Amino acid sequence: MPPSSGARHRAKGAVNPREAIQLLALAGFNAGISHRCVEPMLPKLAEEFAVSVSAASVVMTAYAFAYAGSLLLQGPLGDRFGKLRVVTLGMALAGVASIACALSWDLGSLAAMRFFTGMCASASVALGMAYIGDVVPMAARQATIASFISGSLLGQMVGPLVGGTFTDWVGWRGSFGLLGCIFVCVAIVLFIRTRAAWTAPLAGPLRPLAIYRRLLSRAAMRWLLAVGIAETFFYFGAFAFLGAFLKMRFDLSFTAIGLVLAGYGLGGLLYTLTARVLIRSLGERGLVWGGGALGAVMFIAFVLVPHWGYAIACTTGLGVAFYMIHNTVQTKATEVAPEARGSAVALYATGWALGQALGVGAMGLAVAAVGYAPAIMACGLGFGLVGLWLRGNMHRLRA
Repeated sequence: MPPSSGARHRAKGAVNPREAIQLLALAGFNAGISHRCVEPMLPKLAEEFAVSVSAASVVMTAYAFAYAGSLLLQGPLGDRFGKLRVVTLGMALAGVASIACALSWDLGSLAAMRFFTGMCASASVALGMAYIGDVVPMAARQATIASFISGSLLGQMVGPLVGGTFTDWVGWRGSFGLLGCIFVCVAIVLFIRTRAAWTAPLAGPLRPLAIYRRLLSRAAMRWLLAVGIAETFFYFGAFAFLGAFLKMRFDLSFTAIGLVLAGYGLGGLLYTLTARVLIRSLGERGLVWGGGALGAVMFIAFVLVPHWGYAIACTTGLGVAFYMIHNTVQTKATEVAPEARGSAVALYATGWALGQALGVGAMGLAVAAVGYAPAIMACGLGFGLVGLWLRGNMHRLRA
């Protein structure tokens, strides 16, 4: 019987697991920037390519679909060839793709390059969480994952600010060029610091379809996948259009829009700083219920605020709300299949990435039909209902 991925990491022992987790968080930081930098650019992209904001959102949808689909391959690749190796290669390729985004000649080519960027950048967070599952005991895992995702959250916090500021200063092409350079630098650091700990590939053929068939035969895995789709469908379906709503209502600069949207990352960081206390005091059921309720209130408040400055408090609250639910659920994904942890986390992450893609697409149609405010509030209520359902069904997510 082949050794588990956790045993393989411990046997190698060339890199301290704490350092490896920190470096994976650095990779997640850059992936977070990539994920969120386009939101404040949407009105500018729509203007440059002479399309509606809803049509320009195809750039975000392409990234999200690629992020979702590629995880299905990266999970088995991480289990087979080593999570640190796969993340390092993904960061390097994402850098090349992001630089190519800066050279796009039309909306279609930009969407294609963002698709490739999403394919490569997606490995860092999912395989990072799986690596934590390999080296951190379950009793400390939720708090460790909460700390780990602070890297991604910092990236998501500065992502809109980077996208908005550089769109104002040097244009959207400059933003993508800078992002590509950072990706390449992160890949170099990962290679230098983790190369000695790259594990030897497991023997035998790579059969991802067989792995996923086995995982999906488990009811807990099917529920995790469904929850991943639902939570991000409602949450990011609405969040992706908050910048365009601010532009329409208050005619803000792209820098100001980026500042408001950066509140999401700040809220996520507030969650990571208080996670141990929240986990202890509220427990799993309290976290998911409280996150759903807070998210619903903050989305509704966002469209009703009389001045854009109040919207920063709303996006900060939205960041706290999302991670109260998301961190609780993703910790379950690290334990549902210890023998194929990378694949299990990747399958769950595929669900939440797919939910984002579907949510943005559906929200574009909803905005065109009923306008920004009703569509955003409806998604907020949907997110609240997801939290309420989870409160009574957390047992379904256990293996």
